[in-house]
Amino acid sequence: MKPIGYWLNRTDKALTGYMNAMLSEFGLTRLAWQVLNVIEDNPQAGDTDVRTVLAANAGVADLTAAIETVLADGWATRPEPTRLALTDDGRARLAKVAERVDAFRDLSTTGITREEYHTAVTVLERMTHNLTHNLEAGSEHHD
Repeated sequence: MKPIGYWLNRTDKALTGYMNAMLSEFGLTRLAWQVLNVIEDNPQAGDTDVRTVLAANAGVADLTAAIETVLADGWATRPEPTRLALTDDGRARLAKVAERVDAFRDLSTTGITREEYHTAVTVLERMTHNLTHNLEAGSEHHD
């Protein structure tokens, strides 16, 4: 059996590759779609909020590029210099994208029960907590 790190990397690449291909017809990438979701979920979101929420997904340069893409393509606008908001057209297009994403989620979890999915996510969450908590605790001892 391959170790968990192998499967984490392969799964992330598979998710990103499939989503990028699927979203390309909308002019989006997985990261740009994630940016749109942050903006949709938080009507007061600004660039800093997007970068904070998605910090684990990409670096500042990639997030900045994704923000610029959704602005340039008319998905979002800046109603204020420090705020981002979906345009009416962006909101309508995002609803169409959501239908495709739902189909993608169904495909990616084919043959996986809700319980199995929940267990996998819970285990990964615990592993992340164990390692980040240990790293943070270890850095306190070295200060």
